Formats: sequence, structure tokens, C-alpha cells
Amino acid sequence: MPNAYIQLAIAIIAEVIGTSSLKASDNFSNLIPTLLVIGGYGISFYFLANVVKEIPVGITYAIWSGAGIVLVALISIVIYRQVPDFAAWLGMGLIIAGIVVMNVFSNMTGH
Repeated sequence: MPNAYIQLAIAIIAEVIGTSSLKASDNFSNLIPTLLVIGGYGISFYFLANVVKEIPVGITYAIWSGAGIVLVALISIVIYRQVPDFAAWLGMGLIIAGIVVMNVFSNMTGH
């Protein structure tokens, strides 16, 4: 199971790289960011496919998407100077809280 979480972390990082490169790809007309988008999503989905063999898909997706949302928002502060307002910070806090609740209190099982 620890290996599954390492693969999930790789999937999250790859997705964040892909998503963070979307704006810079300029509608897929800028080669390097476009390759980062395609490669990031490809790598992410490859590792997600492995992760769901060991971690229930609901838990996997909650962690992957929630962590991705928060990390992309934080990266957009640095790269694109997009400053979150109170509602955005609150939303990110709720996303993190939701991930924690699902992981700590959920008995979701199955594959």
C-alpha cells in the first residue's frame, strides 16, 4: 500500500505540472508548455491506473483532484500572480478538510 501512495504522489505532481502549463501553452501553440501538458496528464493517468488497483477509486480521486486543485491554486499565485481572496482560501481549506475526513473516517472499501 505505501507504494500506491508514492505512485499517487507522482500522479498528483504530474497532473499539477500539466494543469499549470495549460495557460502557458497558449491554446497549444507554444511547444514546450504543450508537451508539459500532454506529458503531465499522460504520466498522471498512467500512475492513477496503477493506484486504483490498491486504493479505492473514490479515495484515490478525492486525494488526486483535491490536492491538485489546491496545489495548482498555490502555483498560480507564484507563476501567474493570481491572488486568492478569502472565499478561495476558505474553499481550499474545505477541500483539504474533506480529503482528511475521507481518509481518516471513511471505511470505503473495495476495488
